[in-house]
Amino acid sequence: MPGGGEPALSIEGLYKVFADDNGEGLALARSGRPKDEIQEETGAVVGLRDISIEIARGELFVVMGLSGCGKSTLVRCINRLIDPSAGQVWLNGREITAMDQDELREVRRHDLAMVFQHFGLMPHRNVLDNVALPLEVGGVPRTERRERASAALEQVGLGDWTASMPNQLSGGMKQRVGLARGLAMDTPILLMDEPFSALDPVIRRDLQDELIALQESVHKTIVFITHDLNEAVRVGDRIAIMRDGEVVQLGVPNDVVLNPADNFVREFTQDIRLHGMVTAASIMDTDFDSIDSTKPLGDLLARLEDPDTTALCCVDRDGKYLGTADLARAQLALRQGASRIEDAPLYIGDTVWLNTVLDDLVPAGLRSRHPLAVLREDGVLVGTIPLDRLAKAMVSDEAAAALAAE
Repeated sequence: MPGGGEPALSIEGLYKVFADDNGEGLALARSGRPKDEIQEETGAVVGLRDISIEIARGELFVVMGLSGCGKSTLVRCINRLIDPSAGQVWLNGREITAMDQDELREVRRHDLAMVFQHFGLMPHRNVLDNVALPLEVGGVPRTERRERASAALEQVGLGDWTASMPNQLSGGMKQRVGLARGLAMDTPILLMDEPFSALDPVIRRDLQDELIALQESVHKTIVFITHDLNEAVRVGDRIAIMRDGEVVQLGVPNDVVLNPADNFVREFTQDIRLHGMVTAASIMDTDFDSIDSTKPLGDLLARLEDPDTTALCCVDRDGKYLGTADLARAQLALRQGASRIEDAPLYIGDTVWLNTVLDDLVPAGLRSRHPLAVLREDGVLVGTIPLDRLAKAMVSDEAAAALAAE
């Protein structure tokens, strides 16, 4: 997780129950009663239930789920556009949920900026003045706010459009203006509520690429709301999947997709295209057997005669991969007079790099008789991918189990 140390944002035991003037709905939510039962009995609607999350500095944290799951309610509780019913939100050690309106106003000016799904541009203002609007409202002097707005527009690739009017912009450009408005606030935390969902797929993907590239340079703490899993795994450092106001799984993208916490997450993730996302590093086994190739050939034979060991990776003194040996090759080398492992004819070819994606792992796995060797850039062996594990990454759990049993 990026950052480290004290989290930038900490959410502890957060609840939001709408239409609950007497607190009965909150009490029932805390007792674990289902959302629909609470609404039927009291008329109250549970928006959030017992949310606890820590978000590190510099992390791009994605909250996702279907419509009505509570993700937008959550992000609005962070900056108190919606007041939670219970629980706490902490920002850099300060409790937002305990702040009065004056303190909250200062936090929104200096610590939290928000980018909305709808552009919200003023049609009578040019691009530069639209970006500068929140700074103007915050009392920033004209020269400074225009300089900051201009710099933000350069960051999002609209430096030549400062004098243009909103009706001259495409949808993607308008969303870039919205992003520039958030960047111009120069806050350490950026909240983005489905910022790209109104755009067509091509423009949306372009803006995802731009956000990833931008984050590499600005290193802001970003809370990104989306209903699109492909978008979530593409941009997020970690993902929280919500259902009925609760977080049902939280983890890095690969873990969420490959190890779903329940049937809801499994169904939610089943259609995502894994092959461009899953890498050798994400599925390799770091607890693997290897042997120093400078050792006597007898040592290799002794290891391979164990029925549980079908093959061994051979490495040099620096841990660099030299090849894989099985019992037949070791016995052949012995008959040919080899005395050390490094003199044996090793099986070489089934090697992949840490960042090799599944699309490229599959052909290697189909060619291989042994686990794939995963190498670092300097050739050091850092892991292996058993073929049954590769099969599990390729297909459903049921199909993989059947394949592994063959």
